[in-house]
Amino acid sequence: MALLEVKDLTTRVSGYTILKNLDFSIEANELRVLLGPNGAGKTTLISMISGQFKPSSGKIHFAGQDITGWPPDAIFLAGISRKFQVPNMYETLSVYENVMISLQSDRRVFRCMFKSVSPAESDRIWEILEFVELADKANDPADTLAHGERQWLEIGMLIASNPKLLLLDEPTTGMTQEGKQRTAELIRRIARNHTVLLVEHDMHLVRQIAQRVTVLHQGQVLADGMLADVVANETVREVYLGKGKRG
Repeated sequence: MALLEVKDLTTRVSGYTILKNLDFSIEANELRVLLGPNGAGKTTLISMISGQFKPSSGKIHFAGQDITGWPPDAIFLAGISRKFQVPNMYETLSVYENVMISLQSDRRVFRCMFKSVSPAESDRIWEILEFVELADKANDPADTLAHGERQWLEIGMLIASNPKLLLLDEPTTGMTQEGKQRTAELIRRIARNHTVLLVEHDMHLVRQIAQRVTVLHQGQVLADGMLADVVANETVREVYLGKGKRG
């Protein structure tokens, strides 16, 4: 049974259909890459799954529950964590404190700052900081981090919430080539123990980490399958990759 299943999902905004009768599913412990040209509906789908937007029609099932129309907090508690394109963190708190707050069941900042951390929790925080390669920045305020480091911190914060499904929306935007390489390796390591749905435009990075990919176009699935097969699809090459066109 699929961990996430989207059925006949349709989204209309101001009379414009963004997603149209979309069917989509992802299995547990799968790394899926979502591709498509701008306006294809990728971020809209992520927003529907995480509860930021509500569908006009259709259903979203996750881990055996119908979560259609649930508020974002309830979806987060059910086990879905989303990383936005722009990192979201507590700027004036240290790197360590940001992960600590994400680890606590009570996510209210004021209470977390005055709540003692158990030895097991402290070990887990350091484990996550090592995992995202920010242990040496543990005491630094989050607002002093470089762009790529901010992205990795937010990914660490999401891992701390122990999600069943991790949604990553273009996590390498604005990164240097070195930063993209490190992020690709980080995503590969995350996918060993988490289900990951990744939206990404950089095909060089996609080729490094993807196995199965889904291509959206005009709010519907254009192609789905193993990366090599999808990239060889002539329709995909024309619509998304720009192949088959002169120049």
